[in-house]
Order: sequence, then structure tokens, then C-alpha cells
Amino acid sequence: MTNIALNTKSYNKFASTMLGLALSACGVSNVVIEGSFPTPNINKLPLTMAVLYDEALRNFAYIEYTETGEEEFNIESGLSHIQLFDAVLPAMFDQVIIVNSMEEAKTRGVDAVFAPAIEEFQLALPAKTKLDVYEVWIKYNMRLLTAEGDYIADWVLTSYGKTPTATFLSVEAAINEAAVVALRDLASSFSLSFSEVPEVRDWLNRL
Repeated sequence: MTNIALNTKSYNKFASTMLGLALSACGVSNVVIEGSFPTPNINKLPLTMAVLYDEALRNFAYIEYTETGEEEFNIESGLSHIQLFDAVLPAMFDQVIIVNSMEEAKTRGVDAVFAPAIEEFQLALPAKTKLDVYEVWIKYNMRLLTAEGDYIADWVLTSYGKTPTATFLSVEAAINEAAVVALRDLASSFSLSFSEVPEVRDWLNRL
């Protein structure tokens, strides 16, 4: 089992490297979003929350095209979203458990399952907008389910980040910073508004 795991990791690393080389050969700039995400200082809810990161979130990537339809930037942000929620959720709930499936959640005795998804990612470049800022918008679908998979709440949050052109030497660094600012914006709005979502509030009052 250990050898299989190691081989899988080696293959994934090799595949990622080859993808990067292929993108470079095609003239596409690969941007992997990286940043730090502070833990919010809020009162914890006395809940055990399971978190389900599906493959679409883990592997999320956005491609920005030139005005002539050619691929210009491949922006990989899946890992950064997971790092964000891993920083925020333990500050919101007494216990947070990462699960790989709804079936696993049923066996863990959790109060609910949080399953975030990205619905839309938008990038605005100065060369196209004629503004002196890089801008990123991310639209999320926040889903809260029972351990059995029944609906509790389903709501949309949009985050926004921007960075001025004069701040960075490279386009890739500016895109990364704008995305990180958008993610931090999400961390703030999500942690502060969670209990105010009407369906979530009603569910909490029934516990």
C-alpha cells in the first residue's frame, strides 16, 4: 500500500510538471495561487462540522484568454481555497473533520457537512480594462447538509480582490496577490455572515 501511495504521488508530480511544460510551450503562463490566510477572531459555535472538498474544488483552475482567443494564463487556485477554509473553519466550530465522501460523514457523528464549491472565477487585466489594477472576482456556492445528505442551506458568496499595477514587477505576481486578497475577503465575509444566513439561523435555533 505504501509503495502504491508513493508511486501515485510521484506520478501526480510528474503529470503536474509535464502540464506546466506543455503550457509553457504553448505560450501560456501558469499561475499557482499561494498566500497566507489569517484565522478570524470570532466565537466558536459548539458544533462538530465535517468538511467535504470535492475534486472540482481541489483541482480548480481558470484559463484567461487573449482577445484573439488564445490561452494566456492558467490560474490554479484549488489548493489555496482549501488552505483558506482549513484556516477559517477551526475558528468557527468546536471540531472540524475533513471527510472524503458523504458516506464517511455518516459514520463520524457530525452535526453537519459543509461542502463549498466555486461557481465562477473572473480576472480583469489592465491591458484589457485600461485601469491600473488587476482584479479578481470569485463566486462561491456554500452548501450545508445533514450527515445523511439532506439540505440545510445553500447560499452564494462573492469575493473581490484587486492590486495596483505599480505594486508588482510581474503580471503573475499581481494576479496572485489579487486572488489572495479576494480569498481573504471571502474569509471575512463567510466567518461573519454564517450564522446570519436565514436557513442556517433557523437550523441553529432547532439544535
